[in-house]
Amino acid sequence: MKSDIRLYYEKSGKGDPLVLLHGNGEDHTYFRGQIPALSERFAVYAVDTRGHGQSPLGRRPFTLNQFSLDLEAFLDEHGIKRAHILGFSDGANIALLFALRCPDRVRSLVLNSGNLDPSGLVPELTDELSERLADMEGKDTPYVRRERALIRLMTDEPHIAPEMLSSIAVPTLVIAGDHDLIYASHTRLIYECLPNARLVILPGTHGVAEESPQAFNAALLAFYDSVI
Repeated sequence: MKSDIRLYYEKSGKGDPLVLLHGNGEDHTYFRGQIPALSERFAVYAVDTRGHGQSPLGRRPFTLNQFSLDLEAFLDEHGIKRAHILGFSDGANIALLFALRCPDRVRSLVLNSGNLDPSGLVPELTDELSERLADMEGKDTPYVRRERALIRLMTDEPHIAPEMLSSIAVPTLVIAGDHDLIYASHTRLIYECLPNARLVILPGTHGVAEESPQAFNAALLAFYDSVI
């Protein structure tokens, strides 16, 4: 598959390929607390998704589904047949969409604070997003257009039916903070619908990987020890 853009990435380490997918409005540097540990056993590809960081916006739709197509094109570009994928927030949602579409190209999944649909977001976040959209009403600048597009990724997407997860057979770690922006019940639903998953809840918020990198990395490495 070919894309209209080339995603920016930074590679470190050697071994089986592991792709890192950051969250909404961020870039590959979100994982700076994980990359040194992961690169000791993987060839780590820390990617900037379309329109984030140093990756161009391009002309194709700014949607999570398009981001999953971009991931497929990225793997093709780098000759990667199968990869471990670790996604945070929107990155976890992209990873899920990709695994549903291309199951034979995924070796394992780490889903950090993802959601199946917008109902998984707690009111604290949905209220904030609604207020931000209201503040942008009637405004049309490049900055506002980008911010509106980023917010719509969270308020309008994704739309993954829980029963669809039964087709994802690869080993999966579902991990979140105990004070996350995703309902705990929603995180548990994802875990329960995946046939080969384990669940880890750490003390912390939505950004638990940044807040507690040692605890987060320990959970990651224990998971990878069990599947590799």
